[in-house]
Amino acid sequence: MTEQEKMKQGYLWDDDEENMALQAHAKGIVRKFNSLPPESMEERAALLKELFGEVGENVWIVPPLTAAVGKYVSVGEGTYANMNLTLIDDWKITIGRHVLIGPNVTLCTTGHPVHPKHRADGMYSFPVTIGDNVWLGANVIVMPGVTIGENSVIGAGSVVTKDIPANVVAFGTPCKVYREINEHDDVYYFKDRRFDEQPE
Repeated sequence: MTEQEKMKQGYLWDDDEENMALQAHAKGIVRKFNSLPPESMEERAALLKELFGEVGENVWIVPPLTAAVGKYVSVGEGTYANMNLTLIDDWKITIGRHVLIGPNVTLCTTGHPVHPKHRADGMYSFPVTIGDNVWLGANVIVMPGVTIGENSVIGAGSVVTKDIPANVVAFGTPCKVYREINEHDDVYYFKDRRFDEQPE
């Protein structure tokens, strides 16, 4: 069984020539992406389609971007990611449609055994899934194997170690559900600021 096959089936795996080649290819594309001037929007969009396995329309990622492999990443249409998005994407990262990602967010598919005796035995990788219309605040970290349900909001600075259901506000370290998204959120956009009191 190859190291890539082990990784895809949830076994411990190590870097090999195949994986190092995938990483080298991705790093070359990412380097080009990050070095383009701000006005080169079409060229950056083309590089994302070359880097990722699947990219929807109107995806906007603000440089700098960091990615490990690229080809296992899927990004849905209308998604926006602010600066310093880090993808530890040795295995699948699926980002839905119209997702908002704040600055300095890390989506991590890979970890290492806790016991020091086994730490050199290899690493493990499990998919990360971000549902449609999710908002990840600044400095959020999503750990291996986590799924975040559609429409949910993850507060800034959270470390998400377990699945988060749809339609909730969650935050903290470790991240926990605080409440459901409700009618109040349909009326107020920030504290006492109402949607229906906007200037003409």
